[in-house]
Amino acid sequence: MRRIHIGGAALNQTPLDWEGNYRRIREVLRAARNEGIQLLCLPELCLTGYGCEDAFLQRSTPYFALELLAQLSVETQDLVTCLGLPLSLNGKLYNATALCVDGRIQGFYAKRHLAGDGLHYEPRWFTPFEEDEEDFVRFAHDLLEFGDKEAISEELGLPEGLALPGEEYPVQTVPFTIEGVRIGFEICEDAWMGNRAASYQQSAGVDVLLNPSASHFAFGKTRTRQQIVLEGSRAFGCIYVLANLLGNEAGRAIYDGEILIAQNGRLLAQNRRFSFREWNLTTAIADLEEGFYQKQRTFGYRPSPQADLLSQTAHPRVLADVPRSLTPECPVRQDSKEEELYRALTLGLWDYMRKSGSRGFVISLSGGADSGACAVLATRALQEARAELSEKEMLHMAPQLEGLLGEGLVQRLVTCIYQATENNGQTTLNSARTLAQGLGADFHVWDVQPLLNSYRQLGEEALGRLLDWEQDDVTLQNIQARLRAPGIWLVANAKGALLLATSNRSEMAVGYATMDGDTAGGLAPLGGLDKPYLLQWLHWAEHHLGIQSLAPLNELKPSAELRPPVRSQTDEGDLMPYPLLDAIEREAIALGKDAGEVFRTLKATGQWKDTELRNGIRKFFTLWRRNQWKRERYAPSFHLDSHNLDPRSWMRYPILSGGLDRDLRELKGKR
Repeated sequence: MRRIHIGGAALNQTPLDWEGNYRRIREVLRAARNEGIQLLCLPELCLTGYGCEDAFLQRSTPYFALELLAQLSVETQDLVTCLGLPLSLNGKLYNATALCVDGRIQGFYAKRHLAGDGLHYEPRWFTPFEEDEEDFVRFAHDLLEFGDKEAISEELGLPEGLALPGEEYPVQTVPFTIEGVRIGFEICEDAWMGNRAASYQQSAGVDVLLNPSASHFAFGKTRTRQQIVLEGSRAFGCIYVLANLLGNEAGRAIYDGEILIAQNGRLLAQNRRFSFREWNLTTAIADLEEGFYQKQRTFGYRPSPQADLLSQTAHPRVLADVPRSLTPECPVRQDSKEEELYRALTLGLWDYMRKSGSRGFVISLSGGADSGACAVLATRALQEARAELSEKEMLHMAPQLEGLLGEGLVQRLVTCIYQATENNGQTTLNSARTLAQGLGADFHVWDVQPLLNSYRQLGEEALGRLLDWEQDDVTLQNIQARLRAPGIWLVANAKGALLLATSNRSEMAVGYATMDGDTAGGLAPLGGLDKPYLLQWLHWAEHHLGIQSLAPLNELKPSAELRPPVRSQTDEGDLMPYPLLDAIEREAIALGKDAGEVFRTLKATGQWKDTELRNGIRKFFTLWRRNQWKRERYAPSFHLDSHNLDPRSWMRYPILSGGLDRDLRELKGKR
């Protein structure tokens, strides 16, 4: 038996935060060493951050990353670990990870399969490393032709006397052999492909597979990730470690920080996802020889001498046998969709607030579902952070909150304002007041009817006629939404707080929102969430989170309340039933079907009458095309599902387009 203490680390990094990223990695390396961990996996591109976008193409970015790598490699004494970075070689940029052993760089592995779908754009920046490709990295003091090296090191807060090693290091696809242990890699997408990268390392008899990941959150995605790890460990007869990024790293994507350790198809360790801490560790004790016997039985495996050609074995004490009990198999843990949403959005909001330098949240609270959900999540983000972190830790992560913590935290950091016109009813005011007070938020009621009267009078004078609901319906609705924006922005600016836009994905699809009105805000946390599920989640929150002040809100039927009460306005009356809208959106946008295909698919379900279905599809496609310009202007939103409508991260679509009559021809019974 040869036991190894192996671990994974989740890191909450920020793109281009050189000093912060350096500090967090150094802290986790020292913590791992203190715990006696021998082999540690860190997340993908952890030196720079994953979401650097086109900053990856700046010459300074890979250079600074190598600077940090050289310094952090010294911190790997008594450890075998990997540090992810962009690697520039021969005019190409690779998504790579460096294997460091006992204070020295051993070599590099470069990602073979690049993520280029959905919100991923890796092929824009990186080149895939080919299976039979080999190269070498050489460090030198004059690695870059420009820049003052000492000034740069001082700016990053690095120790004085930083010296880059002047040796050559291999970039390879075969496993590295350290003290007889063959260590291979799959960097995130490498493991999600049918021809996964580990398949090409299997013949070399890989003993440990490390998967540094930047796998963004989406509902239920952890199940697939767990299957990949368990099946990888079984199929390749090895120990498999996956370490994911943590938190809202760059703005739109949220990372759950999942760490998984498996061996031969058994799960040994799994952490609790969505931590508010800057990093965390998960470890296990595994038997390396068990994997050898498994490979013998399954593959008739004999070690290949070629596997050692590019490897060095000069550190005999790092992976010595650990006299500790083996970690038993543990059950695979999965959260409900409702719990996932709650934990992802509260962590996402906390990180967005602190990383943007904001001092709390401001919400225009209408008493309806969307703004109510924003209020719940904003207050709970602060409470969850306070429950997991000490006040000192919170101030370390968000120094702008100095003087705002302690008792009454929520009231100081969450401001809700109900802005009423004569079209708003007592039921929504009661809903808003009850919720805000139940959550402990600061709550105000503004009468904005005088502002509405003033704007209406100015408009009538300019037009030379009176405005009325028969011919100016949309105009009179929109001005009410827009006049609420300046005041709420004023409060957000004065407090230095983050104004939350409350639009959801269902509204984004058809443009059912007023630009510069209810779309006002710096972040739209619900932009990736459909309305039917949001309504379902609010009922779950009332009962499972114990938020009884949601009860009045959950009894209301969604309404913009922009028309006079006698017109009995509802959202679904303006649009169509929300379940139908979202069924059309999924078929048309997520699955790419034209109007006729959507009609045939949904008609086969038998859920909607023929006329209702035709009218709904016609309205959806018309409004979808007409309102792409709105989607271009929405505040950033979180990616929560398998797809989203944000044109800057998932769904590109022309602002101006034609062909609608042809698309809708089948709905008229013609081809």
